[in-house]
Amino acid sequence: MKLTRWLIVLFFVVAAACFFWFDLEQYLTLEMIQAKSGALRDQVQAHPWWAGSVFFAAYVALTVMSFPGTVVLTLLAGALFGLVGGTLMVSFASNIGALVAMLISRFLLRDWIQKRFAKQIASINRGLERDGAFYLFSLRLIPLVPFVLLNPALGLTRVSMWTFWWTTQAGMLPGHAIYVGAGRQLARIREISDILSPSLIGTLALLAIFPLAATKLLTLYKARQVYSGWQKPESYEYNLLVVGGGSGGLAAARIAASMKARVALVERERLGGAALHSGSVPARALMRAANMNHALRQGGTLGIQMHTEVDFAEVMQQVRRTLDEAQGQVTAESCKATGVEMIRGRAQLTSPWSVQIGDRTLYSRAIVIATGSQPVIPPIPGLEKVEPLTCESIWDLQQRPDRLLIMGGEANACELAQAFQRLGCQVTLVVEGDMLLAAVEPEARQAVHDALCADGVQVLLQVAPQQVEVAGNERRLVCLIEEQHHSLPFDEVLLALGRQAHLDELGLEALELNTREDGSLEVDEYLATRYPNIYAVGAVTGPDSSFQSATHHAWYAAANGLFSGFRRFMVSDRVVPRVAFTSPEIASVGLTEAQAKLAELEYEVTLLNLDSLEAAQMSAGNSGFLKVLTERGRDRIIGVTLVGDGASETLAVFVLAMKHKLGLNKLRRTVHINPTLAEASLAVAEAWRRAHTAKRPQTWAARLHRWRLGGQA
Repeated sequence: MKLTRWLIVLFFVVAAACFFWFDLEQYLTLEMIQAKSGALRDQVQAHPWWAGSVFFAAYVALTVMSFPGTVVLTLLAGALFGLVGGTLMVSFASNIGALVAMLISRFLLRDWIQKRFAKQIASINRGLERDGAFYLFSLRLIPLVPFVLLNPALGLTRVSMWTFWWTTQAGMLPGHAIYVGAGRQLARIREISDILSPSLIGTLALLAIFPLAATKLLTLYKARQVYSGWQKPESYEYNLLVVGGGSGGLAAARIAASMKARVALVERERLGGAALHSGSVPARALMRAANMNHALRQGGTLGIQMHTEVDFAEVMQQVRRTLDEAQGQVTAESCKATGVEMIRGRAQLTSPWSVQIGDRTLYSRAIVIATGSQPVIPPIPGLEKVEPLTCESIWDLQQRPDRLLIMGGEANACELAQAFQRLGCQVTLVVEGDMLLAAVEPEARQAVHDALCADGVQVLLQVAPQQVEVAGNERRLVCLIEEQHHSLPFDEVLLALGRQAHLDELGLEALELNTREDGSLEVDEYLATRYPNIYAVGAVTGPDSSFQSATHHAWYAAANGLFSGFRRFMVSDRVVPRVAFTSPEIASVGLTEAQAKLAELEYEVTLLNLDSLEAAQMSAGNSGFLKVLTERGRDRIIGVTLVGDGASETLAVFVLAMKHKLGLNKLRRTVHINPTLAEASLAVAEAWRRAHTAKRPQTWAARLHRWRLGGQA
């Protein structure tokens, strides 16, 4: 079998080398087939079976090898064999070629295809699990995944040969017929007036309209299938009904109300969500006190000697006062002032258009699920005995724990670890993975790790918790660290392991709404669930529970919910910023270098040390860097990571630039106040420009200036 595999691979390599070495692609152009169509038609008329066999074999070979030229051959089929004959020949030839390509992938190149196209294959598998053969048929009818990629990708799925055959044959038949018809019309062009013939104009119009019409028909068919068995109401009370009053739900309701829609917001507890009550707002208030204490202790660097003492109870009281002030800004009255009807109670979906609240049933054309998230509680034996703190209950803490054990390794865990350490606790940060902040650049991750260690935080990586033991007043976490048994003592344990979607008692089972492995709702690129009128935003759609992600999704959910019959907007997270409010701060937007490599993008890195800026030298936290990823040879920004005090504020320049596709050349010509960290964008743009300035123009410019001084060029 190994010899057979190598022989087939060798055949493909030789065939590819011959194709490109002898430049066979030059014969597969529109100009060439128009020039040779007359002679080729004569051959077809003289030897129909021989000519048809050669054409069929060539089409199959091009499809199997995924070489360019199948579109041109499809047009040529119309010119040589007519509409019916050409369509049948192309349909069966492409199907056989696709089947062979799929089988080669399945039995010979499985490992290579799996490694190279893992992301696309995972997406196809999800679609097949959700819609079965209909999903494959829709991919053939509307080629969202390229034909040359779909064939080998399907070889790694569980799709049967028969399903592959009929979906390919039926799904691609309309497209083949249209292109063959276009080739038949192109062959008739003899003079300029033929271009304006009604038949050719109609064929070209059909080519343009077909993808849009097919997409619309498939959408309508899928909607009809999913809504079958449900009785649609004759009228509605609301254009949009939002379930959940967190950051995403509030934003969606307000946006819809600003579009003059009738909107209702259902919330059974407090408005504002996790970001307001237990997330970034109280966390930043705590870090403000912690960083102030740290700065005062470091005052000696400025010639100021000061001894500080932390009143922990007063610090926590101040955090709660700040929280109360922030919560006072988000009320039912403020919602009503924006045109949103506020309804208190527990919501349960009873149909795709109805929500029951107590004994009242509300009907809406579109529904947005924004019920937020809840802390992840790991199943560690004995954990319940110590009543662990979470990011929701930590703010009620009155007495400072001498030994605080924090479980988690992402931004929230690092922020709280540093804050409590600077307020006098001895913090142990326990991370199950082999690194902190896994999604950020390695240099940024290391900067935070070093800062935590410098503050005195004990950072433990690759920890496998086994159980929690309680003996009298002594509490311990028994765990494995690099396969060695350890016992970590603590007074309080704080769980900062992330959040999971909160979908309990919502009635999802009745509507058969699909959820992912992490418990979040499965949505498409428009944030719609399996029902086109039910959308989801924020933490219920995935692991990102940040305020900015939820509010970003809110606009798309509101706009699609109100206008989906006319136009839908595809969500993009390309320019959603991310931040860790540690010291130094880490702020990023777009891709990291690892993500760019995974996407096989050609990119360049421009790195700037912030200590070269005057503003950084004037601040206490003058360490950090700015890392910008751009497309190779272009100034288009694809990713930014900024590490340093004030990074979260400075990043806004790059978010704006990426959103509106402003390259580094545009940033280079922007004036900023001196001395501020905003000048980092100018400095990194200048560094990029210096690296991309051609040497020859510089040489001639130097000669010109010397000549103008009266010297020798």
